Amino acid sequence: MTTIDAPVRTSSLTFAKAINQALRDAMTENDDVLVFGEDVGTLGGVFRITDGLTRDFGEDRCFDTPLAESGIVGFAIGLCYNGFRPVVEMQFDAFAYPAFEQIASHVAKMHNRTAGNVTLPMVIRVPYAGGIGGVEHHCDSSEGYYAHTPGLKVYTPATPQDAYWMLREAIADPDPVIFMEPKVLYWSKADVDTETPSAPVGQAAVRRPGKEVTLVAYGPSLPVSLKAAEAAAEEGYDVEVVDLRSIVPLDDKSVMESVRRTGRCVVVSEAQGFAGVAGELASRIAERCFHSLAAPVLRVSGLPLPYPAPMLEHTYLPGVDRILDAIDRLQWDDEPFVGDNRG
Repeated sequence: MTTIDAPVRTSSLTFAKAINQALRDAMTENDDVLVFGEDVGTLGGVFRITDGLTRDFGEDRCFDTPLAESGIVGFAIGLCYNGFRPVVEMQFDAFAYPAFEQIASHVAKMHNRTAGNVTLPMVIRVPYAGGIGGVEHHCDSSEGYYAHTPGLKVYTPATPQDAYWMLREAIADPDPVIFMEPKVLYWSKADVDTETPSAPVGQAAVRRPGKEVTLVAYGPSLPVSLKAAEAAAEEGYDVEVVDLRSIVPLDDKSVMESVRRTGRCVVVSEAQGFAGVAGELASRIAERCFHSLAAPVLRVSGLPLPYPAPMLEHTYLPGVDRILDAIDRLQWDDEPFVGDNRG
């Protein structure tokens, strides 16, 4: 067993450092945990998430791979067969698409295909979404592809505390986990308690209580939703913000309880609205909370376009003004609701 100095119980960490600490602690506790991907070794990854792991654990535990995403995931499958717990990094969200056949056809299906006799305890880390001035192929919100694939768990932390503990849970899970890391949050900072777990995966969190409107958010859409809730308060709206934390499993219960209390809901997602996670959420809420709703469920999402050039991303991403506009469009009087739900 590798011996590394024990971390401080509570410390202020960036989102990126929290992930690094989670990897470090998991590798310390279990020699079967391996970390690999493009440039994750000596360089420490494009975003320095794996900084220092090769130095401290050696090239057999944290190492670089060829530029072949399908090969990276296929290699991870083979390692799982032999008792390892691989944690692989897709360098950017859209870079993972060459590996999608391996993920959808084998990673997601192996447990079912073998009647439960084979498990694949792997984590596929995907730095995703925009807000960093990146370009096409570097800022996709690809969570919908994975959420639509039975057999995969999809985690979407939005705080350093969740980044640490949800990754620890993902690594310990016997089933494959797609771990979606919002790049724009890598530099956010907060206190992280590395000894006391946060809420278990599959349980949403109310980040801001309110009585009149529910904003449902996850990952990169959480901070902008909280800002929008503060701005809405200045206009007289009492807004609750629910952070899903994971898409699969989905905490239907907490979402529905919130919407039944408030009677109004806006789903905020950076991915385009058509056929996405936001649409699924809106549909479920409409079906299950129909008699509690004072207005149709609205969506605020990315536009149905490829990710734009950096100077235009502010027009593409859901922002405070677009969320406030959606809140204003909810039915606040006895007049019939007029509007659309296209996000």
